[in-house]
Amino acid sequence: MMALEAWLWTPLTYDFMRRGLIMAVLVASVCAVLSCYLVLKGWALLGDAISHAVLPGVVLAAVLGLPLAVGAFAAGLFCAAATGHLTATSRLKEDTVMAIVFSGLFAVGLVLLSALRVPDLHVGHILFGNMLGVTWADIIESGVVVVAVLVIVLIKRRDLMLFCFDATYARAIGINVTLLHYGLLTLVALAIVAALKAVGVILVIAMLIAPGAVAFLTVRRFEHMLPLAVGVAVASAVVGTIMSFSLDVAPGPLIVVLQALAFIVALARRQWRASAIA
Repeated sequence: MMALEAWLWTPLTYDFMRRGLIMAVLVASVCAVLSCYLVLKGWALLGDAISHAVLPGVVLAAVLGLPLAVGAFAAGLFCAAATGHLTATSRLKEDTVMAIVFSGLFAVGLVLLSALRVPDLHVGHILFGNMLGVTWADIIESGVVVVAVLVIVLIKRRDLMLFCFDATYARAIGINVTLLHYGLLTLVALAIVAALKAVGVILVIAMLIAPGAVAFLTVRRFEHMLPLAVGVAVASAVVGTIMSFSLDVAPGPLIVVLQALAFIVALARRQWRASAIA
């Protein structure tokens, strides 16, 4: 028992671990809430697209001396708007457009990184984050974004659910579907901005999808999906961050591994129940 308490509390005696844990919980919470809507809407690739597309914005913001979050948000909005415009005006399907836009913007970001060689910009931190290197200023910045996103989702949760479940019905009863479409894209972009310094543009994809997928496989009602997804995400964040200290590994990838294991367990449970009924 004493060994377990030491394992749990020893990491938290260090300030960098406390900062990392707070950031992990903030990022996990906002990503889990949005993941329910993305999974219900079938927009898993969209989170992938926006997260990759922020790279050129981050590089240009660093070159211009602007906050990285400003460049990331601007690039994320551009990706969302470009995807929506091309889908509406071309014969291509949405997944094809998203793949072209995000891969193109990601490649532009890599070219800018190589050409401009910004000395203070660490490519590994952009791609994979640096959760244990965040400052209190980073936490406050991400916290403001997270609270804003969660408040908006709380206010518009029913409209967002109808839009994700059946956009045609939502339009028929007078809901502004176009506004919700671009509003959800904006919220995803904001969540990615909040998670950028913690988990980077690569790992945030899993955090935007896995909790919602676990909840979708486990429960039947959407109002139960949200708390379950948040619970899975926050538990993975807390356990992963604490385990990373003992295992001497980066917390971001470990958190994603735990969420992937939760998905495997949820999928196995669903298949077992289906076979038992059959």
